[in-house]
Amino acid sequence: MNDKNLKIQAEIVNGICPTCEELTMLVGVTRSFYRCMTCGSDLHQHINGKISYLPALNPPPGTRPFVKEWTVE
Repeated sequence: MNDKNLKIQAEIVNGICPTCEELTMLVGVTRSFYRCMTCGSDLHQHINGKISYLPALNPPPGTRPFVKEWTVE
């Protein structure tokens, strides 16, 4: 493949990260996964009347994920 024809575009949005609770830039890794530029958390975008970003959880086998409570304003 010729490197001259390769173009990468990342979507960058502003939002509040539910992990660090900061207003920050979120960089689109894929169409539905974003990464917080402040704390580095991977977030999953949910669209249900409004756009929400929730932590992307991948717990180790045999464990349950723990998410601290947060409020959405």
